Amino acid sequence: MRGRRKTQMTEFVLLGFRDHPELQCLLFVIFLLVYMITVVGNLGMILLISIDSRLHTPMYFFLSNLSFVDFCYSSVIAPNMLVDFWVENPVISFSGCATQFFFFGSFAGIEGFLLAVMAYDRYVAICKPLLYTVLMTPRLNVLLVSITYTAGFINAAIHTGLTFQLSFCNSNIINHFFCDTPPLLKLSCSDTRINEVVIFAFASFNELSCLLTLLISYLYILTAILRIQSAEGRHKAFSTCASHLMAVTIFFGTILFMYLRPSSSYSMDQDKVVSVFYTVIIPMLNPLIYSLRNKEVKASVGKIFKTNTFNLCC
Repeated sequence: MRGRRKTQMTEFVLLGFRDHPELQCLLFVIFLLVYMITVVGNLGMILLISIDSRLHTPMYFFLSNLSFVDFCYSSVIAPNMLVDFWVENPVISFSGCATQFFFFGSFAGIEGFLLAVMAYDRYVAICKPLLYTVLMTPRLNVLLVSITYTAGFINAAIHTGLTFQLSFCNSNIINHFFCDTPPLLKLSCSDTRINEVVIFAFASFNELSCLLTLLISYLYILTAILRIQSAEGRHKAFSTCASHLMAVTIFFGTILFMYLRPSSSYSMDQDKVVSVFYTVIIPMLNPLIYSLRNKEVKASVGKIFKTNTFNLCC
C-alpha cells in the first residue's frame, strides 16, 4: 500500500499567496507590472546593445547575457504565478514542477557565475587597461559565458535528479508559489539528509567560489583606484563598477540568506517574501541599475530617441 501511494503523486498544488485572499488583486497588479518592466527592461537592454556599435565591448557582451538570463529565470516563475492568482485549483504536474525546478535553478546559477565573470572583466579594465582588448578577446568572452551556462545547467540537473527521485507520499500541497527546494523537501517522506548535504555542499562551493572571485577582483580594483591621483579619475573608475557591485550585493545577499542557513530557522512566510525578491524583483532591478547608473547606456538611449524623433518629424 505504501509503495502504491508513492507512485500516485502526479501533480502538486501551489498555495502561493492564498493565505492572504484580501490581497489577491493588489498582488496580481503589482507582480504583473513588475514582470512587464522586467521583460521590457531586459529585452530592451539586449536590443540596445545589439544595435549600438559603441556597446560592442566585452562588458556589454556580458551584460546582454545577464539580461537574457534575468528575462529567462523571471519568465520561469512569474507567468505561472500570475495565472495561479485567478485559478481556483492552482496545480502543476509532477513533470512541470521538475521542469520549472530545473530551469529556475539553471538560470539562477548562471546569473551567479556571470556576475563573477563580470567582476573579472572589471578587474582587467581598471587594473590592466592597456591590455584590456588583448586579454578580453571575443573568443575568451564566448568561452567564459559558455562555461557559466554549462556549470549552471549541470548544477541544476544534479539537484533536480536528487530532489525528484524522492518519494512524495505525505501530501501534494506546496505552501509556496513555485517549486523550490525547501518546500519540496518538507513534503517528502524519504530520508532527505543526503539531499540537504549535497545542496549545502554545492551551494557553498558555488557561492563561495563566486564570492571569492568577486572579493579578489574588487580588492585589486580598490587598490588600483586608490592609486589614481585625481578625484575625478577615482570617481570615473569607481562609477564603472558601482552598478555591478550593487547587483552583486542584492543577488548574493538574498541567495545566501535563502539557502545557506539551518533548516530550523525555516519560515514559510518569511521565505515567500525573500523568494519574491530574488525571483521577481532582482530581474527587474538589474536593467534599471545598469541603465540609470551607466552614462554610455543613457547616451545610447538618448541617441536612439533623438534619431526616432527626428525621423518622425521628417
